[in-house]
Amino acid sequence: MTALPDSVRSATIPAVAATLRTAGCVFAEEEAELLLAAARSDAELARMVDRRAAGHPIEHIVGWADFCGLRIAVDAGVFVPRRRTEFLARQALGLVRTGFRTVDLCCGSGALGAVLAAAVDLELHAADIDPAATACAARNLADRGAVWTGDLFDPLPTGLRGAVELLIANVPYVPTDRLALLPAEAREHEARVALDGGPDGLAVLRRMVAEAPGWLAPGGTLLFETSERQLPAALSVARGAGLAARVVADEELDATVVIATRDATRR
Repeated sequence: MTALPDSVRSATIPAVAATLRTAGCVFAEEEAELLLAAARSDAELARMVDRRAAGHPIEHIVGWADFCGLRIAVDAGVFVPRRRTEFLARQALGLVRTGFRTVDLCCGSGALGAVLAAAVDLELHAADIDPAATACAARNLADRGAVWTGDLFDPLPTGLRGAVELLIANVPYVPTDRLALLPAEAREHEARVALDGGPDGLAVLRRMVAEAPGWLAPGGTLLFETSERQLPAALSVARGAGLAARVVADEELDATVVIATRDATRR
């Protein structure tokens, strides 16, 4: 076990932070606060610090992540919502309206859907292929949305076809050969299915976009996150599916989002 003071429960934040910093944690003070607040006993705190020092994501250890000001439950193995994805959430918030039929695809913990549902009364459906993720999303959405387990659109109710007014799809977009370059926290502790975008990172995106027009209502909008490097190809995929696509970006967050809309005149 990691060396800590005899009474770790009464340990100061600097003392715990020093242990974390030695293990290479960049945000040691903030993480020490989180661990001290979450631990219910000396033994639990010691185990938490030991896990963090071994490289487990802090969100998996304390059981939640801060996302757009919400506390989102994140179980071990589930994709941790990234700060850059808050930009995608804000873009969606600017478009969603009361009563919108909304789908959060590749939902992970359901963080995006939870942000929308907290702001607007809507009809929300969230789906992911990973049962661990959908179990987590079901807790985060509670009675504010329906959660489905399956590949992309497969598990969604057929009644949503041609009726979805807002579709958010944070699909995996890391090229397979770059997975080994990810930080160990992601590479070793998050589900590969939430990260692996295929040979060029766009395999899942292509499948999703190919089906999206059939699920969107006339004038309905699809939003998805991508990387700056993949942007030209991602735009080509969206436009090739008949969607009018534009780009919004936030340099500070290193966030790139494509907003693609189905023609309102097409039935």
